[in-house]
Parts: sequence; C-alpha cells; structure tokens
Amino acid sequence: MISSLSTHIPYIWLVAASFIAGGMNAMAAGGSFISFPAMIAIGVPPIQANATNTVALWPGQLTSIWALRTDLRRDLLTVVVSAAILGGIGGAIVLLNTRPRTFMHIVPWMLLTASLLFWISSPISRWLRLRSDTPHELRTPAMFPLFCALLVVNFYIGYFGAGAGFLAMSVLALFGVEEMNAINSLKVLGACLANFCAVVTFICGGAIIWHYCIISMVAAGIGGYTGAQYARRLNADVLRAIVVLIGCTMAAYFFWRPS
Repeated sequence: MISSLSTHIPYIWLVAASFIAGGMNAMAAGGSFISFPAMIAIGVPPIQANATNTVALWPGQLTSIWALRTDLRRDLLTVVVSAAILGGIGGAIVLLNTRPRTFMHIVPWMLLTASLLFWISSPISRWLRLRSDTPHELRTPAMFPLFCALLVVNFYIGYFGAGAGFLAMSVLALFGVEEMNAINSLKVLGACLANFCAVVTFICGGAIIWHYCIISMVAAGIGGYTGAQYARRLNADVLRAIVVLIGCTMAAYFFWRPS
C-alpha cells in the first residue's frame, strides 16, 4: 500500500502544482513559478522540464487571442508576428542546445528577474493606462528597431518566458504604441505565437515527456477554468504580492539547491 502510494506521489504533486499554475495564470500570471519547479522536483531533467511545461501551459493562451482580435493594430502585425516566430524558434533551439548544468545555473536568476519584473509591472501598468486615456494621435513606430527589440523579448519567451509579457508591453509602449488595449492584444498575440513556435521546436526535438505533459495540461486547464471564476472577486494587489512571493521563494530555492 505504502509502495503504491509512493509510486503515485509524483503524479499527485504534478496534478496539484499544475492545477494551481492554471489558476494563477487565469487570475494574474506566474503559473510557471509553480509548474516548472514541480517538474524538476519529480525528477524531470531541467531542459525537458522547461520544454514540457511550455507545451502543457500553451493551450491556455489560445483563447485570449480571439477575445482581443478587434484591438489588434493591423499596421504592426507583420513586425509582431515575424519577431515572435523568429524569436520563439531561436530561443527554443538555444534551450535545446544548452547544457542542463548551465541551464540550472541560469534558472534562479531568470526566476528572480521575472519576479521583480512582475512586482514593478503594477505601477508601470497604471502609467500605461493613464497614458492610454490621454488623447493622442495614432503614430507608426520605427519598424526595424521595434522588430529588433521584440525579437530579443520573444527569444527569451522561447528560452524560458516567465515575466516576458510585461517586457513586451514595455517595449511596445517605449516605441510609441499608446493605446492600452492595442498594447495588451499585441503582447498576447506575440507571446502565443512565440510559445507555439517553441512548442513545435520542442516536439520536433523530442524534448517533451508526454505522460507528464498531458497530466499537467489537463490539470492546468481545469485550474484555469476554476481560477477564471474567482479572478474578478479577488484583490489584484494581493494576487500580485502572492505571485511575487512565490517567484522569489522559488528563485531562493534554486539558488540554494545543489545544481
């Protein structure tokens, strides 16, 4: 009996972590702070853990694109889409060719950076909304510099991705995209495409552990649906604080954990 339970503990932990991750993504963000360490904790090698986690959580991003389609700026679609495709594939390829030990040395720094980005995103998001409410003329950004900046962000999405949504929004704002709905819709489109390209690259590279991936995908989907029901009832600042605390805790764990 005890032996049977110990055999199933990794699956039970993965289901629980993926459910929580799906709920976090629906209510705020930062689900990878839970689901990626869970993959590591049950013994999945780091590169495969990151790839499997990306595939498992990606379907939850799809529904947002359709909902935001009317807010997309058509004049920027070519730049956003091309940067997402090239960056997502490039980041995924580099990940697959990174030594596991090197990746594990980078992980805590990426988790810490993503947590800090998420922490400072609240005041900057408020600034973006205030800026968006100010009457302005529709301006076309310098396309090639915007493409280069988004390429770097999407490369990071293909490689790891946590906290990248805020980076994409900041880049778009810095290049003169002022309307908040346009910024958000372009961010969602770019992130979803970059992650899709990473997903395809990971699958072609044989980096997915499918039995863990399917379990995580189903649990995250249920968690996302459940979290969406409560998202509007919970205080956004409290949610943000919880996500930042979890991210910093996971970063501290990986700094402490022998690589």
